[in-house]
Amino acid sequence: MFIPIQIIILILTTSYHAIATFWEDKQPPAGKLINIKKNQLHYCLKGNNNSGKPTIILDHSLGGLEGYLLIDELSKLTKVLIYDRAGYGWSEHSWKPRTSKQIVQELNTLLTEADIEPPYILIGDSFGSYNVRLYAHMFPEKVVGIVFTDGLHESEMLNLPWLVKVLKIIFTAGFLISILGSILGIIRLAKVVGFFEILKPNLRKFSSHSLSLTKRSFCHPKHWLTMAREMISLKQSGLQVSIAQNFGNLPIVNIKAKSFFHPSFWTFLIPLKMFNKLRDKMHVKLHKFSTDCTQLEANLSSHFVWIDEPHLIVNAIEILLDKTTKIDMT
Repeated sequence: MFIPIQIIILILTTSYHAIATFWEDKQPPAGKLINIKKNQLHYCLKGNNNSGKPTIILDHSLGGLEGYLLIDELSKLTKVLIYDRAGYGWSEHSWKPRTSKQIVQELNTLLTEADIEPPYILIGDSFGSYNVRLYAHMFPEKVVGIVFTDGLHESEMLNLPWLVKVLKIIFTAGFLISILGSILGIIRLAKVVGFFEILKPNLRKFSSHSLSLTKRSFCHPKHWLTMAREMISLKQSGLQVSIAQNFGNLPIVNIKAKSFFHPSFWTFLIPLKMFNKLRDKMHVKLHKFSTDCTQLEANLSSHFVWIDEPHLIVNAIEILLDKTTKIDMT
C-alpha cells in the first residue's frame, strides 16, 4: 500500500518529538518546582543580596521565557527570581483563568512558599507589565521599583483599531494551530534546524544553554494553549489592571522600543505605523504612573528588547538599585 511522503514525514517528526520529550522529562528541571494549590510552578533563583539589596522578580511576556537569557547578567547585581507562569516551561498547565489577577495571586503565593523575602524590584516584559503593575498595586509594601520593558496600557488595548483586532484573532488562531504543530513535532524540528534564530538573528549572541532553556517550552502543546488563553483573556486582564494607575513616587523605569517589529520579509503585511502609533500613546501613559519615572529609549530594538538590547534592562535595574540605596541612606 502506498503511503504519501507527507504522512511518513509526520510519523517521523511525531515519533522524534515523543522520544525527545520522554528524555527531556527524565532530566531535572532548571530550577525548583513548588506546589501552588495543587499546581506545580517552576522558578529559578540566582545571585545573592547579602548587601541588603532588593530581589529582582521577572514576569515574562506573553509566551516568552526571556528571563533565562537575562538571569546571568542580572544576578551579578543582586538576587534574581524568574518563574514560568502556569502552562509554560516546567510549570504545569492550569485550567484557572489566565488573567493578570490570577497570575498575580499565583506569583505572590510562590514567593511566599519559596521564602523569597521582599523588597522586590519587578520587571514586566510586554504582557508582564500588566502583571507587575497589578502586583505592585495589591502588595505596595513589598515593591520598591518597577521596570516596564515595552509595556502595555489597557486604555489602548481595550480600544484597538479593527485591523489590529483582526491581527489579534489571526495570532490567536496561529497559537491554536501551533498546538497541533507541537504534537506532530514540527515545532521541535523548527527548533533543531535553528528556525528561531532565523526569525530573530540576535538570539545567536546568547549562550546555547540559556537558549535551550528558553526554547524548550515552545515544543510542548501546553505552551501554545496557554499563549492562546492569555491572549483571549487580555481584555479581562486589562480591565483588572485598570485599577493600578497611581504609584506615587515609586521609582519606575520605562523602556521604549523603537518599533513593534523590525521591518522584514515576514512583517510586511503588518501595519507597523498603526502599531507604533498605538504604542506611543501607551508609553505616554506608562510614564505618568509615577512622579519618579525614567524613560530609556531602545533605539535599536523591536518589541523584543530583551533580545535586541538586553543591556538596557540591566541599566534599568542599576538605576533602580541606585535609587533604593539612596532612599535607605536617608
